[in-house]
Amino acid sequence: MSVIRPDTAGLAVEEVLAALHALRAADLPTHGGRTLAYVYDSGLADADELGREAVAMFAGSNGLDPTAFPSLLRMENDLVATAAALLDGPEGAVGVATSGGTESILLAVLATRTAGAEAGVTAPSMVLPATAHAAFLKAAHLLGVRPVVVDVDPDTLRADPAATEAAVDDTTVLVVASAPSYAHGVIDPVGEIAAVAAARGVRCHVDACIGGWVLPFLDGAASDTGTDRGATDAPGPWTFAVPGVTSISVDLHKYAYTPKGVSLLLHRDADLRRGHLFASAAWPGYTMLNSTVQSTKSGGPLAAAWAVTRRIGVDGYRDLARTARSATLEVAAAVEGIDGLNVLVPPDSTLLALVSDGSCDVHTVADEMLAQGWFTQPQMAFGDVPATLHLTLSAATAPSVPDLLVALREAVAAARAAGPVVADPTLVGMLAALDPSTLDADAFDGLLAAAGLAGGDGGIALPERMAPVNALLDAAPPAVREALLVGVLDRLARPTTA
Repeated sequence: MSVIRPDTAGLAVEEVLAALHALRAADLPTHGGRTLAYVYDSGLADADELGREAVAMFAGSNGLDPTAFPSLLRMENDLVATAAALLDGPEGAVGVATSGGTESILLAVLATRTAGAEAGVTAPSMVLPATAHAAFLKAAHLLGVRPVVVDVDPDTLRADPAATEAAVDDTTVLVVASAPSYAHGVIDPVGEIAAVAAARGVRCHVDACIGGWVLPFLDGAASDTGTDRGATDAPGPWTFAVPGVTSISVDLHKYAYTPKGVSLLLHRDADLRRGHLFASAAWPGYTMLNSTVQSTKSGGPLAAAWAVTRRIGVDGYRDLARTARSATLEVAAAVEGIDGLNVLVPPDSTLLALVSDGSCDVHTVADEMLAQGWFTQPQMAFGDVPATLHLTLSAATAPSVPDLLVALREAVAAARAAGPVVADPTLVGMLAALDPSTLDADAFDGLLAAAGLAGGDGGIALPERMAPVNALLDAAPPAVREALLVGVLDRLARPTTA
């Protein structure tokens, strides 16, 4: 058995930096607007540099104790105040900075679970549309809150208020809506959803992680974009201006274009926040006091968010949001002229979901796009919704939209010429018959070998083109897909001696 040992001697600064640059070379680009998921680029070089300087300046500070680092408390309060103003927060609105959207959502669920327990709810549940971010399912898993997932409108893919109302019962502690949904880029009818929640005395959380720093700047922009947010049935208000909305999550490391990772969770009032605050004096050390899941947390991302939002300002964000929105609409309009590809639903913000007409598959289109230097994100089929290609448009993408469209046309043409990828029927049958609870290491090795993905020492050998793998995953039942991908992650995330 090999033993993994750290280097016994330190390296020169130049050697370490060279190694970092070599490692970075294999990553997707974070700037330039060609990575259409995961990263967000304003195109403002000075704002990016300011963010990096702020991270470095406050990297060693610790948000664990606001009395020890009052600068962090001040910056957090400033960011919450700015967000509250954008999101129509009432007097008394409060918030907290987190590490990202998932932590914000986790805390929103925790606060409602705590309040439910205080009210005597012993088996809490939350009602969410099928299009809600998977972070809610993660929160349900971690916190023991039963998720009640309801279907969405099949035509608009928006949450269905009637289905939501029918699902609410005496165990419900939270109802969820999205502004917009990540997968398809549409805003749920928050007014109707929140009214359902309020009528039953239940909290309503709006997940605006990806839209919260864009949508407020698009109000009144119809003349600039030539459309009312791209939809004929605009869903209406979604902020704290809607009675019944009790909390909203908004990520700053998305369309506020700040370094990762920082998000905000806002509550209508301080009482609603109390359920996710934690204190413990039941040990001999300092009394632990936390407003988030984390205890120790670097002040770097928070300081960077404070600096970048002040550098760009409201007017700057309005320009960036409209630029990204116009780029989204330009791409959506052009897609309608590409044989083999369509926009699944009209976009309400800066996200697009594209679907093939059956003459090709989106997994191959994604591979072809990547070969041309564009990362697009394939999304698996879900229920009656076919597999889609996800594009997140940033302001920095706008100048390159003509190049993006050329690449997209060529990618679709190549995919149509190749024909849709068909998963191996034998493997599909194996996956359909598989009980994910029995997928041990030996069984997983067998599946890897059958799929041609087995690497040395039990590792993974990922192919250059992922369409065949994605087609196989697309054909697998969701629970099996989850088990397979957990297995892949387990094999990838192992140290080596090389």
